[in-house]
Amino acid sequence: MKPQVYKDPRPAEHFARYHERTRRRRPDWMYEIVRLFLTPYLLIIFRARCIDSDKIPADGPVIVAPNHFSFLDHFFVAVFMRRKVHFLAKSQLFKPPMQFVYRHGGVFPVLRGRRDEEAFKTAHAILARGDVIVMYSEGGRSRTGELGKPRPGIGRLALESGAPVVPTAIAGSERARNWKRLQFPKVTIQYGEPLRFEQVDSPTREQSQAASEIVFEEVKELHDGLRERGRRGAIQAARAARRAAGAAAPRRRDTLTN
Repeated sequence: MKPQVYKDPRPAEHFARYHERTRRRRPDWMYEIVRLFLTPYLLIIFRARCIDSDKIPADGPVIVAPNHFSFLDHFFVAVFMRRKVHFLAKSQLFKPPMQFVYRHGGVFPVLRGRRDEEAFKTAHAILARGDVIVMYSEGGRSRTGELGKPRPGIGRLALESGAPVVPTAIAGSERARNWKRLQFPKVTIQYGEPLRFEQVDSPTREQSQAASEIVFEEVKELHDGLRERGRRGAIQAARAARRAAGAAAPRRRDTLTN
């Protein structure tokens, strides 16, 4: 396993053009091309399936908060969403020839190991126009195959923006890096109920961390359920929960009208 290069030596000014474009424009034709080529690959090779994609709000600003094991997680999360998604990605990925794809495909950089305010400004611009952003709960990729620790970034963005956060679990992608050994794991994605936080103009780090931990606890519960029950069991549990919610709705209406 290659060691991670955590800090990007390039100055912040180098990435200004990516932020500027993302703040002004949505993903364009490149997003559709990438989706067109990768969708069959993910569905056939990795047998990717999702559970409860209807829990993602159909409009308005949304933060999707998955765990992170693989470079393919961006695509596993987005392929089942009808809405176009913006991604936050480490700055080291922005090199030729892929930087053109990222720039036009809704990806913008974050400088790890620094207080990168430009990344937050771009994230706020995306949410302000009512779009969707994917931001990993752990702030980076776990290389152990186990869930990492929540970082305060996603809590800060949720508190500052007031946008709903959809906790999301990805199970199986920790083995996606074994493709060179012709190992292609089955990957399941499950979306949770949106979480909403009261908006805070300038949250402290402690407040941000606390919000992140609330989100991550939901991610962990979903992920643990996928591991323990498997895909079939998780689908059955989700269907049972929907039936229970549907049965409860008429009872609530009857109570209100009596």
